[in-house]
Amino acid sequence: MSDVISRFYLQHLPEARVTGHSLQAPCPFCVEQKKIPPGLIQVLLHPESFFHGYFRCSNRCVPGGFPLQFARLRKLPLGQVPGFDPDREYYGHEVDYPVKNINHELIGFVDKLTSELVTTFQVAGVTAEVLSEMRIGFNGRYLVYPYLQPDGNCYAARCLHPDRPEDAFWYGDERFFAQRFRLFNGPEIDRCENGALFLVEEERNLLPLKQLGFPGIAIPSAADLEAIDPLRLAWIRTIFLWVNHNAESEAKARAFATRVGFKVRLIRWPEETPRNATVFSLATEKSGAFAAIVSTLLKNARAFSPFPSPAAEFQSFKERLQLESGEAYTKFTSGFPSLDQALGGIHGINIMGGTPKAGKSAFCIQIASEMARRSLPVIYYDFENGRQKIYLRILCRLSRLADDQIRQGRLVAEEKQRMHLAQQVLQRMLHWLRVVNDRKLSPETMRRHIDFLRHETNSEYTVVVIDSLHKLPFKDISQKRSGIDGWLRQLEAIRDEMAVSFLVISELERAHDGQFDRQPHLGSFKGSGDIGYSADNAMVLMPQWDPFDHTPPAQRINELWLVASREHSPGRVAGYRLDYPYWGFCEE
Repeated sequence: MSDVISRFYLQHLPEARVTGHSLQAPCPFCVEQKKIPPGLIQVLLHPESFFHGYFRCSNRCVPGGFPLQFARLRKLPLGQVPGFDPDREYYGHEVDYPVKNINHELIGFVDKLTSELVTTFQVAGVTAEVLSEMRIGFNGRYLVYPYLQPDGNCYAARCLHPDRPEDAFWYGDERFFAQRFRLFNGPEIDRCENGALFLVEEERNLLPLKQLGFPGIAIPSAADLEAIDPLRLAWIRTIFLWVNHNAESEAKARAFATRVGFKVRLIRWPEETPRNATVFSLATEKSGAFAAIVSTLLKNARAFSPFPSPAAEFQSFKERLQLESGEAYTKFTSGFPSLDQALGGIHGINIMGGTPKAGKSAFCIQIASEMARRSLPVIYYDFENGRQKIYLRILCRLSRLADDQIRQGRLVAEEKQRMHLAQQVLQRMLHWLRVVNDRKLSPETMRRHIDFLRHETNSEYTVVVIDSLHKLPFKDISQKRSGIDGWLRQLEAIRDEMAVSFLVISELERAHDGQFDRQPHLGSFKGSGDIGYSADNAMVLMPQWDPFDHTPPAQRINELWLVASREHSPGRVAGYRLDYPYWGFCEE
């Protein structure tokens, strides 16, 4: 009993004894009212429960509540109560209530409640004591449900026919027929300050929950949820919202939860429950098990939260872990052994920078086409070369023919055979490789492309190649740097949400003398300080040849450096010799 709420009750109930998570003591309110025999006050003391600190009297001599309600009833200084806020303003205190009320008439209605009507409530386990506590009455033809206001008085009541609930009308001051006043048992809100309560649809659905000892309020119908001002419930920590089991009510409940926020926990009906079931009908049908069912539903109630539930999150983690340990995940390799060893395959966001004409596009086209050749889905966003040129370069590499030979068509028999086979491979490959030249690309469009290709290829993973980062569309070209950083944020989100791997080409920054650094490092990348934060792997492709010398193209070597990585050691990856004139590279 180390928490402040438990200490508060133990201090002010010196005769209390604690059994498990329940505190019991002679009810001080029964003693004050000279009730004979006095009841027991019971307090739930379980810090992990939403109802921790809720008290009630076994005689129902006073309505139950949480510590601040206990202190008000005992006339204790509120400053001594855990959770008291002296600056707190309460809803409803600004209303000028009329002098005239119907309190006296309610007494007459309660006296007219017949034993036959009490029996109709007992089928759901609701006793006469609960009906008396809730001041349910009868006017000779209709049941009368009083709608008390925050000042403790009743100015209007709702009258319902016992056998035809749809036959209903309001009685009393018509000003209090308005939706803003339609909260049955409304004073419960102040009694449950800093605590939890139920909010149910229809008055009689609240009665079985009150019988179990839960605090709660009710509305005439789910449509009345729209009129509840969230400020009315500002000082309630948790609201268990339980509406009737039909589509309209449940839609209204979700809309209310969206408006009020995380404090709302939606009670979901068990799967086998028939449509249009109510709390009252459930209590009637499951009388012996009703308390256990409510307890289970409370535990399973989910907060209307911006986060997935812990169970869903763990399930998603397990499924993703199984996928990543499967063959599909391990197949996502570049086809260059040293590169795959350095990166562990093409996973996450991989950004590769390089100087102009270093062969970045050819390098990435080769990786993309080889992956597609192995039946791995790849989307290639090209803003540099054009779709025709990309396909031609792939065909050159597959057929081992130069592009001018293919264009001119002067081929001998053996070359024609190679060309024919290469075209067949390319045609099959294009089911897995999609080249996009959309200059109006947006993250939403990219998501749709990924969804389509995953569905079309029945694949869990996709590789996206972007050529290049600095040519992605921006709304405002003058804000290019912020635009690049914004795209990087989007790529991070797509990576995490859709299990997508990226291979992104980037430009390098020139030094003040107009030259490129010969020593690759993370600061070499152009136009974005966020590459170091967004990239899972950042690489630089550095030519080891001078564009102005006469080195034969087939002897030109580029070195690939891993300059930053979340999981791998930076350093030189390998050298790559230009596979001239076939638009490819050979790993040295």
